[in-house]
Amino acid sequence: MAARMKLGLDVGGMLLGTVFLAFSLTPSLLPRPPLLQGVLSGLSFAAGYGLGVACLVLWRYLQLPSPAARTALAAKALGYALCGLLLAASLWQAKDWQTSVYGLMGTEAPVGAHPLFLLAIAAPTFIIVLGVARLFRWASRALSRRLERHAPPRLARVLAIGVSVFLFWSAIDGVLFRVLLQTADRSFQQLDALIDPALPPPLEPGQAGSAPSLVDWVDLGRQGRSFVAGGPDAADLGGFFGAPRPRPIRVYVGLNSADSAAERARLALAELIRVGGFERSVLLLVTPTGTGWVDSAGQDTVEYLHGGDIATVAAQYSYLNSPLALLTEGAYGAEMARVLFEEIYGHWRSLPADTRPRLFLQGLSLGSLNSDLSFDLYDIIDAPFHGALWVGPPFRHETWRRVTAERNPDSPFWRPEFRDGSVVRFMNQSGGLEHGAAEWGSFRIAFLQYASDPITFFTPRSAWRRPEWMQAPRAPDVSPQLRWFPVVTMLQLAIDMVVGTAPTGFGHEYAATHYIDAWLGLTEPAGWSDADLARLRALFADR
Repeated sequence: MAARMKLGLDVGGMLLGTVFLAFSLTPSLLPRPPLLQGVLSGLSFAAGYGLGVACLVLWRYLQLPSPAARTALAAKALGYALCGLLLAASLWQAKDWQTSVYGLMGTEAPVGAHPLFLLAIAAPTFIIVLGVARLFRWASRALSRRLERHAPPRLARVLAIGVSVFLFWSAIDGVLFRVLLQTADRSFQQLDALIDPALPPPLEPGQAGSAPSLVDWVDLGRQGRSFVAGGPDAADLGGFFGAPRPRPIRVYVGLNSADSAAERARLALAELIRVGGFERSVLLLVTPTGTGWVDSAGQDTVEYLHGGDIATVAAQYSYLNSPLALLTEGAYGAEMARVLFEEIYGHWRSLPADTRPRLFLQGLSLGSLNSDLSFDLYDIIDAPFHGALWVGPPFRHETWRRVTAERNPDSPFWRPEFRDGSVVRFMNQSGGLEHGAAEWGSFRIAFLQYASDPITFFTPRSAWRRPEWMQAPRAPDVSPQLRWFPVVTMLQLAIDMVVGTAPTGFGHEYAATHYIDAWLGLTEPAGWSDADLARLRALFADR
């Protein structure tokens, strides 16, 4: 007990925990406000402390020699001194580390909080984690003592730990998560049902949700109503082009529009046929994010680029935001995307090839993942659609993972080049779709991604392995001061992914001007001069 603090904290764990806390203050992909930094530092300290204690337990279990009491006391004092010095030095440097990330993104760092504020958040975070860990230890020891009546001691300990892990995970997953997610689901459902009084039902018969529409305005949900009512109309496009232009067609089906995914898909097809969507030159099949949201930056830009001669169809599959939907309803999103694709693509391929519109898929974040899962290559190989734009693909995106892993060896992980570029191309803030040894073919896949997007570049393996995107050459929107640290880097990226924020054009906030470049390369709309494109970029830059 000589090496233990009064509160029962092991000095070896304290030292490694302080090292991990110092690591947590270094830059990651996104800037962190003080509150999030405090939580991250508390979690990092807990991880380091746990690892340090585990090493000491292993040392004692192996019956390796322990220092004498006097030596242990001196080591204890030295350990406390090192903890204090390391903590002071890292807190002093923390502001400059975070400022480097803000500078890369062209924004000013907020006025820094006092280090005591950070510690005031980190300390209770660590105490909560420590409390849960000690409750687990108490439960496993109590169970072990009972099992020792019927089994050898070491076998009893192993069984006790296994049973305790099962019980704790069942309690967290089956009770805590379920209650929280059900509460979130009800909250998002109520939010989805709210009707903005500034969005009255459409009056034009050709709009979804209008009086003749097959889809009821109320059943579209909050995101669906915003999508249908938003975007440029004929007057907006006519004013920009100086000539009459049609209003883009937008069809949307909400979760309340039909009872099942198959019924919603059939309803979407019927409504798309009713409003003449297959008579436009371009047909866009969009898979929304978890809440049913469609990014206006990506939607409005493609409608301008094609002068309104475009139709878009989308269907909601969840009330929850993308992280929660991925945890609880991942299969629902994939199913909705698949059945909608089957309905739309099935009708599209039945039309004469020389008169049907060009068909493209699009998805942002979780929408891109589900869009990727919506079709099987073998089902479309004899009549392929024209392409897909997948933006901010999550790290679980199968096509993204495979293509990135098999990229040309001279291309960076954060903007790969795949084979001769005739099928798949990547772009970021600096472009990239123009790169290709061969011409882009008739079937095209484009990825728009930022190297500072943690949703794309998070990986659980960063806990024990340096991510490839950290290798030179490093992306221009990633801090040169970012370093890899075991465990801590994964925690940093996880915080960035779940609650991180960034200015437009960085992180997971995709800019309209970059969407313009993506749609230009993918769909190649005719009739655009450099001057007209400059006007379009200026129009969206002012928004």
